[in-house]
Amino acid sequence: MDYRKIISGLINDPLVTADDIQIAAEGHGDYALPCFKYARELRKAPPAIAAEFASRIPDNDIVERAEVAGGYLNFSLKRETMVRETMREYSDFDGLRKANAGKTVCIDYSSINIAKPFHIGHLMSTAIGGSLYRIYKYLGWKAVGINHLGDWGTQFGKLLAAYNEWGDKTKKLTLGDMLSLYVRFTEESEKDPALAERGRTEFLKIERGDAEAVKTYELFKATTLEEVNKVYDRLGIKFDSYNGEAFYNDKMQPIIDELKAKGLTEVSDGALIVRLDDYGMPPCLIERSDGASLYATRDLAAAQYRADNYKFDKCLYVVATQQNLHFRQLFKVLELMGREWAKAMVHVQFGMVSYEGQPLSTRHGHVVFLSDVIENSVEKARRIIQDKNPDLSDKDGVAEKVGVGAVMFFALGTQRIKDVDFNYDKVLSFEGETAPYLQYTHARCESVIAKGGGRPETFEPSALTDDEAYAVVKMLSAFRDTVSEAAEKYEPSIIARYLIDLAQSYNRFYIANRVVTEDKTLTAARLALTAAVSDVLKEGLKLLLTDAPDRM
Repeated sequence: MDYRKIISGLINDPLVTADDIQIAAEGHGDYALPCFKYARELRKAPPAIAAEFASRIPDNDIVERAEVAGGYLNFSLKRETMVRETMREYSDFDGLRKANAGKTVCIDYSSINIAKPFHIGHLMSTAIGGSLYRIYKYLGWKAVGINHLGDWGTQFGKLLAAYNEWGDKTKKLTLGDMLSLYVRFTEESEKDPALAERGRTEFLKIERGDAEAVKTYELFKATTLEEVNKVYDRLGIKFDSYNGEAFYNDKMQPIIDELKAKGLTEVSDGALIVRLDDYGMPPCLIERSDGASLYATRDLAAAQYRADNYKFDKCLYVVATQQNLHFRQLFKVLELMGREWAKAMVHVQFGMVSYEGQPLSTRHGHVVFLSDVIENSVEKARRIIQDKNPDLSDKDGVAEKVGVGAVMFFALGTQRIKDVDFNYDKVLSFEGETAPYLQYTHARCESVIAKGGGRPETFEPSALTDDEAYAVVKMLSAFRDTVSEAAEKYEPSIIARYLIDLAQSYNRFYIANRVVTEDKTLTAARLALTAAVSDVLKEGLKLLLTDAPDRM
């Protein structure tokens, strides 16, 4: 039941919409209407507006009372009605899914670089994009996950030169080998400029289709994907396209020709640019003076390809905040080209990630492989589980879910724009605002349900109107709005925050009340509430790329 819509309808004023109704602060009812925004138009003080709106509300089956508190109008709902409707509808997403049917969202995320390590610095884009992919699908959208591979550029010439000079061709190549070769080339070329020139020459061979050079380049690519796909599988990350930079080599010229034809370009110091001075940005570089293309050229071609092939309603780029200018320029150039769909493109920014207080640097080999982070997290989880519950069956399976979940929740549990530091003790805590805490609460719910004889088919709503139970019901009623808000704001942490609040609310209820009692009516109601919490925790965690074991 959409209580916001019902309340705004009861007020019956064209100024008031369902979006204006908020969840009330604790101790101030269930919902609240801030009346400050209406003061100018109605030429009244907010408290007077709140009082007038309160006087308009007729007797009804939903609102118990409406009370003025300063410039707010607070609403307390009839508890039994809210319990009955919430427990019936908290997981009903059919209406939202029907409304979103036929909509398509493209999500560009992870976007690893071929021949470079899949390190913890890639975690944020991978996790945020993967979560948004699941969230949008959950809400009925068609989601297209795109891994825009960094598979083109002079770095491949450098790696090719290093491989030919120092590589051991008698053994299977690994990502670790490629990283060592790249770091060695960087160090050696700083002492020998001729080596850097050799790197450019080797990349030219790849560009011109030299058979041997291309064969080695394809080896770099295949080796990278073989290793990183193991990590993706472990994290539950899925892509529908791996079209990277190289894919757009033959798709850039029509874009460049159109930019020229529309008079949007000019030559500056031999380079082709689009001036963006009028929009407070430096020029967008389209071609270097030597005719080489750039990221912007390829991203323009990629955007056109996605618009043509996917007919997207939204196109999201989950990329670090440092690339903000690049995407502002990209979207503005597309807008100047007359692409109406440019308005549907969004840069989903996120902050930097460090590891145990240390910054990362691929160039100089200061990296932490994501696979090592996951393995260490799982191993630490295994030791914690062994200590807490040595008789638990399938400890390895549970440790995998806890360890991987801890890593993913770390990336998704904080507002994405913030910088974060990975710390094993914090992410694996069973008492903090972490995945293990949520997983443990879910397992507690399942244990209670098992002890109570299973999930009841029916229950009496009036048995859940006490303060602790009703607080949990109110949290459950917000599940659909929470998932929708996370999609609207491209912010999985909204779901993470909600799940923490739900778990805390349930645990307060659990501590204050016995669930399985001699009173069958009360037991059935409390088991139904426990089952609802368990279901929402499991579904919510799944949207955050985290599995919820039934036992821990």
